[in-house]
Amino acid sequence: MQSIPVDTARLGVLRCAIAPEAKISNPDTQEVKKDRDGNTVYTVAVTVRQDRRRISVIEIAVPGEPKGIDEGQIVKVTGLVAFAWAMGDRHGVSFRADAITPVPGLTAPATPKGGGGA
Repeated sequence: MQSIPVDTARLGVLRCAIAPEAKISNPDTQEVKKDRDGNTVYTVAVTVRQDRRRISVIEIAVPGEPKGIDEGQIVKVTGLVAFAWAMGDRHGVSFRADAITPVPGLTAPATPKGGGGA
């Protein structure tokens, strides 16, 4: 499987959409996925906004639990790589990073609950 380095500087603002969760490797037994070094693998859903109109959400796997990341938090992703995968007739692109850290002082603006509007 070939890893493709991703230049995060070109991705625009990266924001946590879903806080870190331990990745489950076997849904039947609820076994948690570990990397080669025995670290628990976590996934973080991150929004990528390259322009003012489109937002994409990608799930990034990272070794060890990222600390201090809340939903809406702007984050820095270090060592992001993408890799294509295929299993039978299914295929896609997955993402892995060395680390995901919060960007100090930058958080999401408060959004009123219920969506408001007249």
